[in-house]
Amino acid sequence: MSHSRALLLVIFLAVMVWLWYSYLSNEQAAQDDKQDVLAQPDYIAMDLRQSMYNKEGQLTHTVNAIKVEMFQELGFSHFQSPTFTLYNQQQNWQLTANEATLYENNTLILEGDVVATNMDNTSMISHINAAHIRVDITNKKMLSEQPVVVSGPNLTITGQGLLADLKTDTIELNNHTRTIYYEK
Repeated sequence: MSHSRALLLVIFLAVMVWLWYSYLSNEQAAQDDKQDVLAQPDYIAMDLRQSMYNKEGQLTHTVNAIKVEMFQELGFSHFQSPTFTLYNQQQNWQLTANEATLYENNTLILEGDVVATNMDNTSMISHINAAHIRVDITNKKMLSEQPVVVSGPNLTITGQGLLADLKTDTIELNNHTRTIYYEK
């Protein structure tokens, strides 16, 4: 290859890099801006207190939270220090956690020091503790694959994984570890 051809090739490559550099850098900046827009909440509420009702006008659940961020386009809301109370005639449960995410299909994911408290003082089970619990608000069911502790006035049950039907007050452990009964 002659010196003139090599020089012409180097000049050609330099011009191509110079022309494409501005295009590629603008495209990357546009992608970064688009990602930032998707990560921004549509609105933020502080000290939220909200009540939800069904079509018949009956209270289905309430939520209190220090802060909530609504991501409408993504279809979820993120709560900090939430307290959800699920109402189902006599089987009412209050759920607390460090944070929670509520999706448009009424699926609630609670994370960090999750405590589910049975509001019926006469029930055999009063609390369920776990690190992570998923709740189907519409069907009033709780599910966890994590270690759980189920406690009541006279017992403590530990296990791995949980399926709880809050309508019927039935709880199934996937892997029962230990049960302790206390004398009255």
